[in-house]
Amino acid sequence: MKLAIGLILLIGSAIGQPLRSLKTVPVPQPPGLDNYVRDRVALAALGKALFWEMQAGSDGRTACATCHFHAGADHRPQNQIADPFNPFPVNLPLAAVAFPLRALSDPTNRNSQVLWDSGMRIGSAGTFRRIFGQIIPGQPAETGSEGLDKPEFMLGGLQTRRVTSRNAPSAFNAVYSIRGFWDGRAQRFFNGFTPSGLAADAPGIWVVKDGVLVREQVRLDNSSLASQAVGPIMDHLEMSYAGRTWPQLGRKLFSLAPLALQQVSVNDSALGTMARAEGRGLADRFTYLSLVRAAFAPRLWESTESVEEGFTQAEQNFSLFWGLALQAYQSTLVSNDSPFDRFMDGDTGALTAQEQQGMQLFQTTGRCTNCHGGAEFSAASFSGANNRAFQRTGVRPTTEDAGSGNGAFKSIGLRNVEFTGPYFHNGGQATLEQVVEFYMRAGDFTPTNNIRTFRLATDEKAALVAFLKALSDDRVRYERAPFDHPELCVPVGHVERSPGVLAAGEPGPFSLDAAERWRGLSAVGAGGNQAPLRTFDEMLRGAGANGGRAHLLDEACTAPLP
Repeated sequence: MKLAIGLILLIGSAIGQPLRSLKTVPVPQPPGLDNYVRDRVALAALGKALFWEMQAGSDGRTACATCHFHAGADHRPQNQIADPFNPFPVNLPLAAVAFPLRALSDPTNRNSQVLWDSGMRIGSAGTFRRIFGQIIPGQPAETGSEGLDKPEFMLGGLQTRRVTSRNAPSAFNAVYSIRGFWDGRAQRFFNGFTPSGLAADAPGIWVVKDGVLVREQVRLDNSSLASQAVGPIMDHLEMSYAGRTWPQLGRKLFSLAPLALQQVSVNDSALGTMARAEGRGLADRFTYLSLVRAAFAPRLWESTESVEEGFTQAEQNFSLFWGLALQAYQSTLVSNDSPFDRFMDGDTGALTAQEQQGMQLFQTTGRCTNCHGGAEFSAASFSGANNRAFQRTGVRPTTEDAGSGNGAFKSIGLRNVEFTGPYFHNGGQATLEQVVEFYMRAGDFTPTNNIRTFRLATDEKAALVAFLKALSDDRVRYERAPFDHPELCVPVGHVERSPGVLAAGEPGPFSLDAAERWRGLSAVGAGGNQAPLRTFDEMLRGAGANGGRAHLLDEACTAPLP
């Protein structure tokens, strides 16, 4: 069997970077991180709390995890559609019959009859459009006013949560990406403030030097995760009201009990020792300021004098704390124990004959390793970066979304791809079978970058899909440590009084909000769930009910939402 492994690798190496176990690749570390951090374990714990913290959103209800709770990606069934160029149905439930978004009479022939074609994107529901008012210390929700300048997210005079124009990629294994986001705009150098990496976009952090507060520029390499982390939290579509600043966010979270709205398992792999045994959040002795002090060097927070506009040093430096903490947490989310990894490590029984056939097809007939090679299955990784890191694959016309330029998008990693549908930056394919057919026909729109048609028999197509599923780590499948998490409530669409007629929300400061449907995900400890996660296709078909799958989104939200 070792000879068979060697032959498969030899065949693959002629086309792309040889496949190998992710256990062979060290997690990238930012040089000079110890200039800012004094306890990396405490830093990762802080990052986990912030990643799952619903109070971080301006509405006091939206966390990073809201769009990354399911194998690191989104898994909500309704109000996930946007289209920047055409009218689209607001609050529409996703359905299997709508996929793929461009359907052909022969799915393996790009020139066959087009049955339907849609420029819609399956994105992620973010926030209502609101203009920031102020922080009220001790209150999760910020004040603000309704912004009604985006009528495409309104129906019958009522406003819905806006939806991103790109599908949410998985946060798992993202530490290996040399640049973040689909278009790569989150740079490998973190400037402490913005995704761009440019010093010109960052005022610098405040540090105590010889007893005096001074500005200091930040330039941390191997930190695309930190650059990415500081984007969505201040974006007024994804998590923030328009106009909120970093010091204001810092002041709010420093005034709140960590994860106060959410239950945390006492068996949580990172937060369990801090969890409140009865009730929600962490024990009283833990605050976000105490967590910052435990993780970061004193020179970044020790001054108590006002710096600018009445904010403290720690509040002013909150963008640095946020970026580095989330990077540290996500650096622990490495899934390197899939059947594929075990096979490559010498366990000859880890892959079935069908999965081994699929691996060979992946490297030869399909030429998939051109863009998805190496241990990370991505040409956009630190160890495998090459000129195929960003490619135009013909998902949609370039005029609809230029990506990183000329319609090119990141060659995203494929681990746990079984659970991260829908696929591509527009979410246009619902199943791995549809993805394989897309590449068999060499994409949907020209020109593409070196993608050629290929043919597979029915059994070969099934083998290739089986291999892709063999890239799933059971720790992800069952949410075992480090993929366990606190409780989370997510919005899953809006209430309708009748089909297509939205119901108004509760009386309050935002009178034009449509009523929402909220669903809960229970806190999961290090031991994980009894049932596996379900796939996007299973969700569309309603499969896995009655306890057969996790994340059915049928549990009531019990968190005390503000």
